[in-house]
Amino acid sequence: MRALIAFDKFKDSLTAHETCQTAAETLASRHPDWVIETAPLADGGDGFCEVLTRQADGVFYETQVTGPQGEQTTAKIGIVSSKKIQERAAKLLNFDLSTDSIAVIEMAQSSGIALVPNEKRSPWKATTYGLGELINFATEKGAQACVVGLGGSATHDLALGALASLGYEFKDAGGNRIENIPYPKYWNQIQAIVPPKSQAEMQIRIACDVENPLLGSQGAAAIFGPQKGMLPADYQTLEDETARMAQLVLNSKGQDTSPLSSPGTGAAGGAAFGLMVGLSGKIVSGFTLVKDWIGLEQKLQTADLVITGEGRFDASSLQGKGPGSLVKEASTLGKKSYVFAGSLGEIDPKRIPLATLVAISPQEMELAEAIKQTKSNLVGALQSYL
Repeated sequence: MRALIAFDKFKDSLTAHETCQTAAETLASRHPDWVIETAPLADGGDGFCEVLTRQADGVFYETQVTGPQGEQTTAKIGIVSSKKIQERAAKLLNFDLSTDSIAVIEMAQSSGIALVPNEKRSPWKATTYGLGELINFATEKGAQACVVGLGGSATHDLALGALASLGYEFKDAGGNRIENIPYPKYWNQIQAIVPPKSQAEMQIRIACDVENPLLGSQGAAAIFGPQKGMLPADYQTLEDETARMAQLVLNSKGQDTSPLSSPGTGAAGGAAFGLMVGLSGKIVSGFTLVKDWIGLEQKLQTADLVITGEGRFDASSLQGKGPGSLVKEASTLGKKSYVFAGSLGEIDPKRIPLATLVAISPQEMELAEAIKQTKSNLVGALQSYL
């Protein structure tokens, strides 16, 4: 039996790497004759930096940056050599052929919603300033290009904070420079945005699987604002100011309005839009990038059995997320799979006919306790089913 173990993270408990390692050790002790291969998964959110950097034998660096609400926080980046990246991933990224050193940056490290307590979350008071500092830090470490994983953000600032830390200026009606970090609560003061006269050459790729545009009923404020602390009464004001600030960013670069309706520009509170327009970034599929980066397709082809999972597996998991996409592909190839998740939601079994879904946490167990017991619950479930 050749088993492919490919887990995403169990949030607040186990990283994707730790989960795969736990499963591999458990199954190796039960089935010493099995050939076991591991492939930790990630999307553009938590775990993106670790998974990609480890896979390419890269180096991690830590630094202090500005957190989402102005506090100092420790964040890490990865630096990898382009020579260590799988050919399909390199083709997707399409960096200049001369590029050697690539930074892997995870937005959640500097601007993540996990860094902000529930009661303090507000789109008006969250910034991506630290993300720009990470891009600067990557440049200092010799990176010629960077892949930014968007996901798990606390922000709705169109990456204006990141642009500010990279030299963009924000001016009031009198042409005076506004010195404050451009939190959305200060947007009413901003009447013009001025890009830096010279900017370090850094190729940017934006990894995300969100297809929402910046504005409208499926836009950043409408769909993601509430989870970032937006009050219903504030929606129209935030939407209107988002449109106005987006136009100022376009004006600063002399661009037309086509990016406003581009799929994906609403990701991470419009950060995808700001990085695309302000830094000439290009959006790529987060899961496709990770899949190609770790050579998942080749590993799936040779596997007899697929074992995957994450903290919560539900209908949204089948909309481009790693474990859901993996079991869909496995079913298409006629391969049996097991999904071990902390909890399960409603899923149409016809979409993944060859998958067995297992909730590892006992029904009566409280969430806080289930998170603490994730490793032992996972081991128990693996031993029961495999």
